[in-house]
Amino acid sequence: MKKINIIYWISNGLLMALMLSSAIPGVMGTADSQAFVVTHLHYPTYFGALLGAAKILGVIALIIPGYPTIKEWAYAGFAFDLMFALSSFIPVGDPFKGWAPFIVFFALFIISYTYYRKRITAKAAGIS
Repeated sequence: MKKINIIYWISNGLLMALMLSSAIPGVMGTADSQAFVVTHLHYPTYFGALLGAAKILGVIALIIPGYPTIKEWAYAGFAFDLMFALSSFIPVGDPFKGWAPFIVFFALFIISYTYYRKRITAKAAGIS
């Protein structure tokens, strides 16, 4: 169980840092993030703030103990975010090096979610 917890918390910490680092500029409405969302990706101006707020709520859901259903929803939201981000970069003509990091981010997400499920299973089996 110790190995599961270590891998879970490291991958989860990195995932939360990734989500927060992309959420904060959107919520704050920085000029760079607004220009990127509106000009480059062709989304409406409010989209960055809305998505950023959802990411912050998802991170909070992963941090607080308990509430397994809300954690599942947060993981689902992060999965959608990563998939839709990838599908937003490819059509605007970004080269592979521009969207390749999302493959790594998605792998990090899969590790975090897999070890979240392993922790739940181990706790249910009474392994500590």
